[in-house]
Amino acid sequence: MRDAFSAETNSRAVVLVEGISDQAAVATLAYRHGRDLVTESVAIVPMGGATNIGHFLDRFGPRGMNVRLAGLCDAAEETDFRRGLERGGLGSGLSRLDMEELGFYVCEADLEEELIRALGTSAVEAIIETQREGGAFRSFQRQPAQRGRPLEAQIHRFMGTLSGRKIRYARLMVEALDLSRVPRPLDRVLAHV
Repeated sequence: MRDAFSAETNSRAVVLVEGISDQAAVATLAYRHGRDLVTESVAIVPMGGATNIGHFLDRFGPRGMNVRLAGLCDAAEETDFRRGLERGGLGSGLSRLDMEELGFYVCEADLEEELIRALGTSAVEAIIETQREGGAFRSFQRQPAQRGRPLEAQIHRFMGTLSGRKIRYARLMVEALDLSRVPRPLDRVLAHV
């Protein structure tokens, strides 16, 4: 994957995502659709959090390189994205539909949750087993803070408990998806570029 500097100097389109796990998911879906984003000059740029969108819009948006833009954020960061788009000169009083018309999509609640819902908990548990983390997951489920929580919530939290795990599982979950069940925000952000 190219970094933001390479993207800045070579891309015709940029997909802004909050972090590396989102980047991995978008890149994996592109690959599954037979797209070569490098050849297409499309960069997927992790911003290190939604609050950094203004900086990246300054670089890639109408006041910067003016490349085709798209983006993906979590529901909790929708306001940051909306404000950033408005400050970046891409509209005012933007609704979620307006953001989508610009190519910016919101995940409910985040991309991992969307992927877990699309695959179903049984399929995600099977992926966890293939990674030889089934025992670790069952131990995690027995922790007092996890007892009584819905399975989806336990899986979601488990993925965030070890450095690099979210990135690995984002890729694995997208690889396992039936392409007719891709979460809408993920599908649409890729289609926009």
